[in-house]
Amino acid sequence: MSATLVSPTKPKRAARGGGGLGELWRVIVLNDDHNTFDSVARALSSVLPGVSYDAGMRLAEEIDRTGQAIVWSGHRERAEHYWAQLEARGLTMAPLES
Repeated sequence: MSATLVSPTKPKRAARGGGGLGELWRVIVLNDDHNTFDSVARALSSVLPGVSYDAGMRLAEEIDRTGQAIVWSGHRERAEHYWAQLEARGLTMAPLES
């Protein structure tokens, strides 16, 4: 992975507004220059339900190719939880979006 992007210190809601009730929140992992494909795939598969190592590897490839990938979407509380867990595993995270 090549581009360096800065991680926020905590999850933030997108500036578009909305209360978050009933909206889908997106957890987005950004490309960086310190995570390997393997470390990204392992983090995603250990944190996100239903994401296998192989699916995590495909997401890592998308992150490398496009600069980012939406790795999960759903209710705000879960999105915040997964965001924090992925960040704690060293992934570079975009602010939460609704």
